[in-house]
Amino acid sequence: MRFILIFISILFIFNPSVSFAQTPAVTISGAVSEQTTKAPMPYVNVILKTEKDSVFVTGTVTDESGRYTLASVKPGSYRLEFSLVGYATEQQRLYVGSLTNFLDAGTVELAEDARLLNEVVVTGQQEGLSDKMDMKTFSVADNISQAGGSVLQAMQNLPGVAVQDGKVLLRGSDRVAVLMDGKQTAITGFGNQQGLDNIPASAIERIEIINNPSAKYDANGNAGIINIIYKKNKQEGFNGKAGFTTGLGALWVRRENLPTIRPQYQATPKINPSLSLNYRKGKVNAFFQGDYLYTETLNKNEFVTRTYNNGTVIQQQTKRNRNTTFITTKAGVDWNISNSDLLTVSGLFGSEKILDNGDEPFFNSNLSERYRLWQFLEDELKTTVVASATYQHKYRQPGHVLNLGFNYTFHREDEKYFFTNIRPTFTGQDSFKLLSDENVADLNLDYVRPLSYGRFEGGFKFRRRVIPTNMQFFPGLNSPIDSLAGGAATYAETIPAVYGNYVFENKKIEAEVGLRVEYVGLKYTVNPNHPTYKSDGYNYTQPFPNVRLAYKFNERNKLSLFYNRRVDRPNEVDIRIFPKYDDAEIIKVGNPALQPQFTSSVELGYRTNMNSGYFYTALYHRQVNGTITRIASTVPGDAGNPARANNLIYNIFQNAGRSYNTGVELVYTQTLSPALSFNLNLNGYRNQIDAFTVQNLYPVVNTFLVEKQELISGNVKLNTLIHLPKNLDAQLTAIYLAPDLIPQGRIDSRFSLDAGVKKTLRGGKDELFLNATDLLNTMVIKREVQGQGFSYTSADYNETQVVRVGYSRKF
Repeated sequence: MRFILIFISILFIFNPSVSFAQTPAVTISGAVSEQTTKAPMPYVNVILKTEKDSVFVTGTVTDESGRYTLASVKPGSYRLEFSLVGYATEQQRLYVGSLTNFLDAGTVELAEDARLLNEVVVTGQQEGLSDKMDMKTFSVADNISQAGGSVLQAMQNLPGVAVQDGKVLLRGSDRVAVLMDGKQTAITGFGNQQGLDNIPASAIERIEIINNPSAKYDANGNAGIINIIYKKNKQEGFNGKAGFTTGLGALWVRRENLPTIRPQYQATPKINPSLSLNYRKGKVNAFFQGDYLYTETLNKNEFVTRTYNNGTVIQQQTKRNRNTTFITTKAGVDWNISNSDLLTVSGLFGSEKILDNGDEPFFNSNLSERYRLWQFLEDELKTTVVASATYQHKYRQPGHVLNLGFNYTFHREDEKYFFTNIRPTFTGQDSFKLLSDENVADLNLDYVRPLSYGRFEGGFKFRRRVIPTNMQFFPGLNSPIDSLAGGAATYAETIPAVYGNYVFENKKIEAEVGLRVEYVGLKYTVNPNHPTYKSDGYNYTQPFPNVRLAYKFNERNKLSLFYNRRVDRPNEVDIRIFPKYDDAEIIKVGNPALQPQFTSSVELGYRTNMNSGYFYTALYHRQVNGTITRIASTVPGDAGNPARANNLIYNIFQNAGRSYNTGVELVYTQTLSPALSFNLNLNGYRNQIDAFTVQNLYPVVNTFLVEKQELISGNVKLNTLIHLPKNLDAQLTAIYLAPDLIPQGRIDSRFSLDAGVKKTLRGGKDELFLNATDLLNTMVIKREVQGQGFSYTSADYNETQVVRVGYSRKF
C-alpha cells in the first residue's frame, strides 16, 4: 500500500498534466416543452450564465423539436435561463464537471404568463422553409385570399403547388400522398389524393408540403407528401372557436349553353359553419372539431370540338350542376398517464353527399342538327369512419421516445347513376349502382433516440387493406354499356415495412441517411364471368433509400443535396374493372394488370437567410419507370347498331414506360417594412414521356402507339401581404400556370388574381374577412388531345370566381 502511494505521488509530481492540463470541453443538451401540453417548444431562447456573477457565457435557441445544444462549455457552476414571449422565464442551476464530455440537462417546462398574454397580441406567419429544406409549412389562417373555401382551394396559393382537374400537382406531378395529422385516411386517399375539394379549410391549422420525405414516411407519392394538420387547442380550461362563412359563385354566365338544354347554375350559394371546442384540466385534454359545408357549384361547363379520322366533326357541351353536402366531426381525448406516458384516442366521422345534374348535347359542326341529348343524374353518398389510438412513452433523455399507434378506417361509396339518352328516333334510359366498402387497418411502431451529434429513428408498419366492390348495370334501349362487365371484385392488399433513419450534425456538416424496406402483396379477384378481365395482382419487396447531405457555409448560407426512391401503386379505382361513363361517348375502365411505377429523384438546394427574409432555389430531376397514365382510343362501331352510330372512346389506365421531370424552383420571401411583405415563387420544369406501345384489352384487343411527348412548363405565384392600420390585413395573390403536358396532349396557360381583407377585433379574438377568387374571371381550362382515331379541343368555363365573407370568434 505504501509503495502504491509513493508511486502515485511521483506520477503527480512529474506529470501534472494527468490531472490539471486536461480541461474538457463539455457539450450540454436538453429540451424545452410546454407545461400543460408537454409539446416541444421551438425558438426558445437558452442562455448560459455563470452562477456567481451572472456573466454571459453562451446562448442558442431551441430547434423545431424543442431541443438545444451548447458546445465547448468549461467545468464550473452555471445557471441556464429559458425565455419566450408569452411565457414565464425559467431558470435552472447546472454544474459542469470534468468526468464526461456530454451532459443531458433534461427537460424544462415553460408555463404561459397570463399577464403577458392578456396585454400583448403576437402576430406572425408560420409559413416558411424548414432548416433541412425538405418541407414548407403554411398556416391556413394566413391565407386571407382563399379563406372560407376548401383545402384544395387554399392550396392554390401555396408555393410549388398547382391545381388541375381537382388535384394538387407538386412540380408538375399529381402523384402526391396526402396525410391527415400524419396518417393516411380514406377521406384523402390511401394511394393518390382525393376529396380535397370537400374538406373545409376552416377545420385545418396548417399544411405541410414535403418534397423529399425521409424513410419514416410511407414510400408512395413520387412528387412528395402533403400533410394536413387539424386544429387543436392547447389552453387550460374550456375554450373554443366558432365561425360562419357564406358566399356566392358563378356570378356571370361566361359562355352561353348550346341550344335545347337546361340552364347552368348561377349565383351558387356556399355555407360553412364550424365549431372547435377544447377542455383541458389536469392530465386530461378533450377536443372536438365539427364542420358543415354546403355548396352549389357549376362544376363543369366544357365545350368540345371533336374530330374523327373519317372526317366527322362533333360539337359538344358537358354541363354539370353540383350540390355537395359535407359533414365532418373529429373528437378525442389526450390522457397524460404520467410525465412519461401519453395516450390519445380519437375518432373521425365524415359524410359526403353529392348530387350532379347534367346535360350533354351533341351537334354537327355548325350546330344546325342535334344528334343526341344525354342527361344524367349522379347520386353519391360517401361515409368515412376513422378510429385512432396512439401511445407515447418518453424516456428520461429528452427526445428519446417510443410511439405506438393503431388506425382503422372504414369508407363506403354508395353511388347511383341514371342516364337518359335522347336520340331522334328513340329514347333510352340506363342506370347502374356501385357499392364499395374499404377497410384499412394500420399498426405503427416508431422509435427515436438522440445521439451525441444527431439521432436515430427506426420503426415498423403493417397495413391490411380490403375493398369488396359490386357493380350492377341496368341497361336501357340500345345501351352501349356492357352489362356482362358488372358483378363483384375484391381488392386485397398487405404491406409490412421497416425503416431506419440516421441523422448527423456538426458545425459545418449535416447528413441524413435512411432506408425503408417494403413488401407489397396485392390480389385483385374478379368475377369469373367478366367478358375480358381475369383475377390478377402483383407482389414485390423493394428498398426505398433516402439521403440528405448539407454543408453550412455560415449561419446564413446552406447547400443541401437530396436523393430519394419512391413508388406509386395503382389505386383501387385505377384497376376497377367496371366500365363507367366519363361522358356519353367516353367510357372509363380500369386495368387489373396495371403495375406500380417507381421513381428515383435527386435535388440540389441552396438557401440564404437575409435580415428580413430568405432566398431558396432548388434544381431537381425525377425519373419514373412504368409511368401510370390513361390511354384514350376508339374501337370501330357497328353502323347497324343505333347505340354505336358514333365511335365510343375508351379511357384505360396503362403503364407507359419511362418519363422524366426536370426543373428549378425559386422562392423569395421578404418583409419590406412592418406594413408590407411578399412571397414570390417560380417553378419551371421540363416534362417528357418516352414513346411507348401498349395493348388495350377492353372491349376488344387493340394496340396503341404513342410518340414521345415533351414540353417545358411551370408556374409563377406572387403573394403580397399588407398590414393596414386598425388591425386590417390585405392579401393579393397572382397565379400564372404555363402550358403543360396531359395524357396524349397539352393544357393551355391559365391566370388568376385573388384578393382578400381581414380585420381582427377584441384583441385578436374575433376575425372578419372578405375575399374573392379569380377576380378577372380568366381561369379558363383549355385542352388539346390527339387520340387514336380522333382529336379534340376543349374549353372549360366552370365556376372559378367566388366571393366569400366570414366571421369567427374565440372564447
